Formats: sequence, structure tokens, C-alpha cells
Amino acid sequence: MATTKRDYYELLGVERSSSEDEIKKSYRKLAMKFHPDRNPGNKEAEESFKQVSEAYEVLSDADKRRKYDQFGHDGMKSQFGPGGFDFSRDFTHASDLQDILGSIFGGQGGGVFGDIFGGEGGGRRRSSGGAQQGSDLRFDLEIDLEEAVFGSQREVSLPIAAECETCHGSGAKAGTSRETCRHCAGRGAVIQGGGFFQVRQTCPVCNGEGTILKSPCATCHGAGRVKRQTRLTLKIPKGVETGSRLRLSSKGESGVRGGPAGDLYVIIHVRKHELFERQGDDLFCRVPVPFDVAALGGEIEVPTVDGYAKLKLAPGTETGKTFRLRSKGVPSVDGHGRGDLHVQVVPEVPVKLNGRQRKALKDMQDAAEAGNYPDAEKFRQQAEEFFVKKTGLEGK
Repeated sequence: MATTKRDYYELLGVERSSSEDEIKKSYRKLAMKFHPDRNPGNKEAEESFKQVSEAYEVLSDADKRRKYDQFGHDGMKSQFGPGGFDFSRDFTHASDLQDILGSIFGGQGGGVFGDIFGGEGGGRRRSSGGAQQGSDLRFDLEIDLEEAVFGSQREVSLPIAAECETCHGSGAKAGTSRETCRHCAGRGAVIQGGGFFQVRQTCPVCNGEGTILKSPCATCHGAGRVKRQTRLTLKIPKGVETGSRLRLSSKGESGVRGGPAGDLYVIIHVRKHELFERQGDDLFCRVPVPFDVAALGGEIEVPTVDGYAKLKLAPGTETGKTFRLRSKGVPSVDGHGRGDLHVQVVPEVPVKLNGRQRKALKDMQDAAEAGNYPDAEKFRQQAEEFFVKKTGLEGK
């Protein structure tokens, strides 16, 4: 049986008017409470941890929060896709969580990151040798419906942190190297307290890296990376829709001191189309038809993604009559089949009539009978019944 998702504000225990700081403070408290490393083997705590992380992912982002406030959980479908929130894919605040939990887990965020993110993840990963994995990046790309139907190739230029060519990513000035941090003896963390209760904290001198720079590179100022315009080719497959995510492995920020690069996630947004409306893999199109063709029947041409198709109308085709053209919609993104095209017929009343046309319509009007317009006759009868009942009630 399907369960109803809890309200994000309720999950975090905050009001809808709460500030960003209040939301983060509440999330900090709950993340520390439910973190799996503090509740080993407790599946309920792990599930609660994921739920509050999902709530924080939405409410800490101004755009997502606005959509959630307006549309509720339905507004998040385009953000997280049909499968819903995926911790390993959608949680972009891993670095926030690592900072929040640093006082307990020594700046590493706890062992759960390897389990939930599957060895990858949204924040930087750091090895004991000081190497850091580059951050994953997100890029939102608007495309036309034609590109979503037929696929396309795009060239984009993005400012991405790349390895410094001067120091080759070390961050150190030429002829120098990083030195072991004396404060933590290269461990990256210090332990305070004694006996049974001890607190492991990130080293305040080296910020958890275990090494320090005395002579930083003049080009990157010790960062080991510099922002550089990077040109990328994006291949957009057939069938993508708004919310589709394209992952470009190792195309995110460069790693530091030998660490691997992060990934680039391209989020697709399909612009509205003047001719077609899309629902899933199906397309919908309203086609205006001369009223005489709708009345007498005939053949019309309707647009499809493959070109014009002929459609035969029977005499007396009504307004709103919908025809289904199979396999004339959008190709499935998984390559299996295509959607359908639904054509809705809308008879059009003629305008700018000349004298001969007016006379022809007048002759038709004079010759018309009630049976020629069954909907109008039915509507008139319903109105008469209404007024009869109204008169009876007023007489009581």
C-alpha cells in the first residue's frame, strides 16, 4: 500500500516562514541524531536520516523551496525524476553534512558516505595522503522540443576548476613541497578529552589535510587549481524530457593533489512548443478545421514529428473529437518504442465573409432544423427544465 510522504517542514520541525539558518540548525540536530554511524544496524534511523536529508536538499535551495511551497511533492518530480529522491544522485549538500558532523567524526562525515554514495557522492572526498576528489558540478541546459525528439549535439563552454599548470596541482611554489603539520602530526585530526569520552576534531591548522604550505604557488595561491573555460560536447539522446539528467563522468572539478575529478551533471529543461504539447512520450496537437469540412466530412493534413499525415474526417465531426496516431510521438529514451500523437479537431468559424458567402450561410440557416444541432437542442431542453423547477419553487 502506497504511503503518503511527510511534509518537509514537518520532517525538519520548522515553520514555513523559517529562515535558511533556522532550517540548517534543525537539520544539523536531526542529522547528528539519525546518522547511521551513531545508530549502527538501525534501518529506521538510516531511513530517517535520508528523509531529513531529502527535506534539507529541497528547503535549503531557494528555487526548489519555492516550487515545493507552490506545488508540494508533485513539484519535486521534475527535480528528482520519476524515481524520486536518490541520496547518491540528488543530495548536493554532502560537504555541508561533513562540516556539520565534523566535530564528531573528525571532519570526514562518518563512514556512511561510502555506503550511501556508493563510493562517489556530492562533496569532495579526501584520502589520508591529502588527495581530494573534485566536486561534482551541475549545469542546467534548455533545449527545444525538436532536440528532445530527434536528439542533438551541443557545444558548451563552462568555467571549471582545472589543475594548475604551474604547480601541477600540488599548490606549492616551484622547488618547495608541502610539510607535515606538526599540530596533528600529519593525521589531519586532533583528539580532545581523555578516558572514556574523547572528541575527535578536524585539525584547525591544516584543516584536516595533514600537511601545510609555507610557500604557496603564485598562480593558484596554494589551491592547486584555477578556474578555466572548458569546452565540452554534450550529446543529447532522443526522448529526454524536463528533469532528465545526463552524467559526464570526470568532467566536473579537477581533483587536488592527485585526487580524481568530479562528475558533471547536466539537467535538461525542454522549452514549451507552439505546435505540440508533451505528456510523457505522447504528443498532443490541436488542429483547426474549416467548419464545412467538419460538417460534410473530408480529408485533412495534420503535422507529426515525421512530416504531414492525412486524416479522414467523417461527416458531422464534433468539436474536440480526438484521433490517435500510433507511434507518431516521442521516441522512448531507453530506445524501446515511441509514444503516440493525439490530434484534437477544432472546427473554425469563417470570418471576413463576402456577399455570396453570407447568402450561402443564410440559406443554410433558413433550411436548418433542430436535429441539425443536437447539442444546442439538448442544452435548450435542460435550460427549460431548470426554469420549470425554478418557477415551481418560487410558487411554494
